[in-house]
Amino acid sequence: MMAVYLVTYDLHKPGNNYTEILEQIKKYGWAKLSESSYAISTTETATAAYKRIHAKVDANDTLYVISLRTPWNGRGPKAVNDWLDKNLE
Repeated sequence: MMAVYLVTYDLHKPGNNYTEILEQIKKYGWAKLSESSYAISTTETATAAYKRIHAKVDANDTLYVISLRTPWNGRGPKAVNDWLDKNLE
C-alpha cells in the first residue's frame, strides 16, 4: 500500500546546495507543494523515508516527514491538486 507524506525542510548552512536532498526526494513519486515542501508517495514508512532523506542534510537543518491523508484543502497548480486527489486516501 502506498502512503503519502509531506516532506518539508530548511537547509540552514549559507550557500547550501539543495541538489542532493532534491535528488533523494525525486526518487519517490512526488509533487512540489511550495519552495521547500513536497508530497511523496512510497511504500516505505515515514521513519524509513525520513532516514533516507535525512542522510542528505546537515545536522543543523530542519526536516519533517509527516503523513498526509484526505480530506485536504488548498490552492495551487492544477497538476499538484490532481496529484493529491489521485494519491491521497
